[in-house]
Amino acid sequence: MKLKFSKMHGLGNDFVVLDGVRQQVSLSPEQLVYLADRHFGVGCDQILLVEKAGQPGIDFRYRIFNADGGEVEQCGNGARCFVRFVHDQGLTDKRQIRVETLRGTIEPRLEADGNVTVDMGEPRFLPAEIPFMADEDVIIHLLDVADETLETSVVSMGNPHAVQVVDSVDTHPVGEHGPLIERHERFPQRVNAGFMQIIDRHSIKLRVYERGSGETMACGTGACAAAVAGIRRGLLDSPVRVTTRGGDLSIAWGGPGRPVLMTGPAVTVFSGEIEL
Repeated sequence: MKLKFSKMHGLGNDFVVLDGVRQQVSLSPEQLVYLADRHFGVGCDQILLVEKAGQPGIDFRYRIFNADGGEVEQCGNGARCFVRFVHDQGLTDKRQIRVETLRGTIEPRLEADGNVTVDMGEPRFLPAEIPFMADEDVIIHLLDVADETLETSVVSMGNPHAVQVVDSVDTHPVGEHGPLIERHERFPQRVNAGFMQIIDRHSIKLRVYERGSGETMACGTGACAAAVAGIRRGLLDSPVRVTTRGGDLSIAWGGPGRPVLMTGPAVTVFSGEIEL
């Protein structure tokens, strides 16, 4: 089977994007892992699949697969690449589209300056919606990790995030704590672990250890979750500039009942064809 693809990235969070509208795409977990492998395949953090919409009023269906072959609910950097891909490939001439995901509808918009703004929907905090094993929704949950008790904010941005405030993202043991938090027993579907350093009330530094992919250069939903957690804890004010190892995102949130808006770049690196 030969598949055409585009290699794209949002702030270094990189993707293999597949057009499932004009070609038949049906990949096994093993084929997804091969495609994501940086030595034998194309190499990426996630694989994005564009499909025809399954309901009226929706432009496309958006599916996301991590490098381990597992399908996940949401990916913010991928959403920005998604709208640029369908626009550049001539699949739509709309600058703003409605996209169906596993966790609901998102609305990415291609801006005149080339950046992309995505309405990521409302954040969710109830433990059952994340999912997270806890009796009630509180702003800070205590999480036992590696003989330490961590103060963690738990947020769903369509996928689960556990965000903690750290003194320095450069020196914090992300590589050690990330896998332990990702597979912590209180997260039955695993979790993305965010490590946030407060710079001032409108800016943070962030590293994210993503479930199924490890630490990435940037994480769009992780940036949204961190900004929301900081605002909810009274540490930040909207909008928030989130500096990742791959670059900056702008996150705006008006508070409970309001959607999170994420703005940042989306870049096509190259296109090609691979035989699987």
